[in-house]
Amino acid sequence: MADVTESPGLPTRNPAHKIVAVAAGEAHTLALSGDGKVYSWGRGTFGRLGNGSQSDENHPVPIKWDNNDDLQDEKCPKFVGVAAGAYHSLALAGTLAQLNSPRSLGDDSEGKSKNPLKMWGNIPQQSSPDDNTFTLISVPNPIPMFDFYGHTVVKVACANEHVVALVSAGEKHVGDDLVCYTWGNNNHGQLGLGDTESRSHPQAVAQFSEGSAWRAYDVACGSFHTVVLTFKKQPSDTLASVCWTFGLGENGQLGHGTTQSSSLPEPARELPENAYFVSVDCGLLHTSVVSSAGEVWSWGMEKGLGLCPDVSFSGVDHGDAILPLQFSCNGSNFPDPVEVACGAAHTVLVADDGYKLWSWGRGRSGVLGDGKVSDSYSPTMVLWPPLSEDFSDGLNIESKKPKEGGEKTEVDEKLSSAMEEMKLLQSKLSVMESYVSVLHGSLFGKPFEESDIPASLIESDSFDVGKAWQGMLEAADGKELRRLEMFYGNMLDGVKDKIMKRKIQEIVKEHLQSSSTTQY
Repeated sequence: MADVTESPGLPTRNPAHKIVAVAAGEAHTLALSGDGKVYSWGRGTFGRLGNGSQSDENHPVPIKWDNNDDLQDEKCPKFVGVAAGAYHSLALAGTLAQLNSPRSLGDDSEGKSKNPLKMWGNIPQQSSPDDNTFTLISVPNPIPMFDFYGHTVVKVACANEHVVALVSAGEKHVGDDLVCYTWGNNNHGQLGLGDTESRSHPQAVAQFSEGSAWRAYDVACGSFHTVVLTFKKQPSDTLASVCWTFGLGENGQLGHGTTQSSSLPEPARELPENAYFVSVDCGLLHTSVVSSAGEVWSWGMEKGLGLCPDVSFSGVDHGDAILPLQFSCNGSNFPDPVEVACGAAHTVLVADDGYKLWSWGRGRSGVLGDGKVSDSYSPTMVLWPPLSEDFSDGLNIESKKPKEGGEKTEVDEKLSSAMEEMKLLQSKLSVMESYVSVLHGSLFGKPFEESDIPASLIESDSFDVGKAWQGMLEAADGKELRRLEMFYGNMLDGVKDKIMKRKIQEIVKEHLQSSSTTQY
């Protein structure tokens, strides 16, 4: 049984249900939990969900190991990393110690990388620096790049036909020493080198090279654009990030306020100057970042991603978000953000220190994980923790395995029926939680948090709304009181306006009826 984290008066938290990594593919999502298990949901074609079938799943389900349904089997490995391609998934096996202690890609224990960076698939030809053609390699192939020998490769991001890597300037990765290298196809300037010539060998991007004032610490790639997160190397009172983008811009995915492409890194516009971005990712044609304060911005491809549901653009933009648009959690920032991941047309956010997930965008095939298959233009909560695990933890069933020959037992059928009911209940609970958050914000002027649950309601199922309201007024300062006055004044004006319109409608209706009677 996993340990749980307890807070007085609040529900317990099971570390096994904490999300430590998330990845998004073309139309599916993967989540790695704190106990080394992998869950998947969304489109199931080509077996990308790893659950033994090609059926779609609209909520998180555990992957199967060697066709074994029992995740508690000692033979089932612990996973320490996940990645999602367009139509396939990967999970890296290891130990829970590795899961809680992430390392760089290279082994720098002796100052030299023993594990060279390897590539396979349709990759740049390595025969000569001037050869810009691509070749098909079906097995992992070491990259003969002398620039990386003896250095530590810290992070790699791959796009359709280009690669970005953060590599230590020295033999070991120490402090602000990372250099950003790019190579591959450059037909849209996605390498950030100031031209559109492809490169078969890594080349350092000038803005993020060893002598630059900027320290790159995270990278991501869309189909044909690149994003680099940096902060100033020089000491500062605040650790503020800059989000640089370059490459294809025709859908606004660069966030420069235009649909033009760029072959040199430029900062995305209208992002806050003093925010520190903890995570960034790219979809095919959109980009998302999240700050340490829980502020989320997305920009790029069309309304189907939920990027601009209430905004209309004109001219060549066709509804694309050409500047960053902020997303909120029921009107406020997301609590304790961890990571953002982008699929082809959906976005997933891990927050609440890893215990909650939100998603938005195209919901086809159940890729949003909220139990539905409809699109969502605003963040919706993923059904997490997993329904099966959450339910079965409270059951005392000796065996859930089917009989020989595939015949289901009575317990199996009851469990399946109960699971469907639990799925429905958790979906309703998610909707109710969203409604409570909106209602709480309207009444008390601030977003709902678990700590806002009154002790009297937990202990005795009673709650005095009037008393809570008076307590909130006593604690409010002058600015907050004026905001409440304006807020409720506008609501009251709306009610008065509606009453007046109803009276006018009644007078007009009576007049019409009277005129009709007079004519006859």
